Amino acid sequence: MNRKWLALLMTGSLLMGAGGTYVGMTWLHGGVFIERPNKNEAHIDEGAPPSAIGNVDLGKVEQAYSLIFNSYVEKVEESQLVEGAIQGMLATLSDPYSVYMNKETVRQFNETLESSFEGIGAEVGMDDGKIIIISPFKESPAEKAGLKSRDQILKVDGKSIKGMDLFQATSKIRGKKGTKVKLEIARSGLKEPLIVNVKRDEIPQITVNSDLKMQNGKSIGYLEITSFSEDTAKEFKENLNSLEEKGIDSLLIDVRGNPGGLLVSVEKILKELVTEKKPYIQIENRQGKKKPYFSNLKERKDYPIAVLIDKGSASASEILAGALHEAEGYALIGEKTFGKGTVQQPFPMGDGSNIKLTFYKWLTPDGNWIHNEGIKPTLEVKQPKFFQTHPLQIEEALVKDMNNEQVRNAQEILAGLGFSPGRSDGYFSESTENAVRAFQQGHKLNPTGKIDRETASALEQAVVAEMKKEENDMQLQLALRYLARQ
Repeated sequence: MNRKWLALLMTGSLLMGAGGTYVGMTWLHGGVFIERPNKNEAHIDEGAPPSAIGNVDLGKVEQAYSLIFNSYVEKVEESQLVEGAIQGMLATLSDPYSVYMNKETVRQFNETLESSFEGIGAEVGMDDGKIIIISPFKESPAEKAGLKSRDQILKVDGKSIKGMDLFQATSKIRGKKGTKVKLEIARSGLKEPLIVNVKRDEIPQITVNSDLKMQNGKSIGYLEITSFSEDTAKEFKENLNSLEEKGIDSLLIDVRGNPGGLLVSVEKILKELVTEKKPYIQIENRQGKKKPYFSNLKERKDYPIAVLIDKGSASASEILAGALHEAEGYALIGEKTFGKGTVQQPFPMGDGSNIKLTFYKWLTPDGNWIHNEGIKPTLEVKQPKFFQTHPLQIEEALVKDMNNEQVRNAQEILAGLGFSPGRSDGYFSESTENAVRAFQQGHKLNPTGKIDRETASALEQAVVAEMKKEENDMQLQLALRYLARQ
């Protein structure tokens, strides 16, 4: 192997494009979107790292390459060793956001730059070597199947993904619309894994939804941002203009469950909302040099603004929340965010592959680094307990005198639906049996008092329907009451 070529492999520095910088883990179950740089945006360009390797002796690496290539018991392809070397170097960083993408993975990224893609609609990342759900997209197959933020994926279609990198794992979850994938999930608070079956579908890339809500005679504009993709800023502006034309007294921006996306997208939105008095973001390089970025906005909006956040709000969502709170003093309502405070940039490797490398930290207007910490709400409110219930795993019917996690989960669902199970500790008591029987009668099921698969499915559908009711969304209700008082 040529020493000069090996040097390029080790540094990547001479293969770096000017590119654009992006924020956010953007691998989605069944599809991805990569933040395409906007050439008209001049931001975060601190220059490339040094091209020299210094005094590092690469002879040891060359020796290992030659030994394996020439002497291993089976024939080894050169490309296999090269890609393994790259992945090995990245693995030593212990950074889940710095990853190698081969030609096929890059092709998958590019496919999902279109207006929609096929998959299950959830973003995943790595945390301490574990593949976890960052956030399912709203109304996606992943959300409908019951996947939640921080779920750990253990198996895909019965096969363990232990030891796989992010892209190897997600490539197994990808698939065409109409096909199904079975995921084994570990979830905090549960001793046993869950089996979640998800039917892949087309995931549209419409990222902003708007509504006009009334509270105590006040007109409150509501803008939900599901991700920050190429057209999000344009969608946001169009929807906001429409709301303002109708006349609003305040604005509520909802980024709950929003896993992030394009930095340039959230920048454009913040330039419409944050004045020039404070930066909307600061970028810090490896030398600790900080560069603030400002908007040119002279005057803030003439109405109050609040932001809804939760543990599924990550990356670009946290940039928006941090900027609106620290620069303008707007309230953050809900739960603490995910905590993703680094910036990655893709570097083409010349053969269709690339390396996505963490290049910077991003800081809030006041210089806070929220990585692995998240952003705390100014008004904390949790959703009702039944929002945290899990899919019921019914291999055999749940009956009186059983005592396990599935019974406890069913009890929490029943309580959330207004049927008193008598207890919530997982013991299937007589009161629980009566609650099940009452539920079955109300849903035209055979009132056996036992939870079979048919009853379990009805319970899951009923609790999902309750979650969708606006009056049960305690975070939204608090936010509307708060804005109505401003």
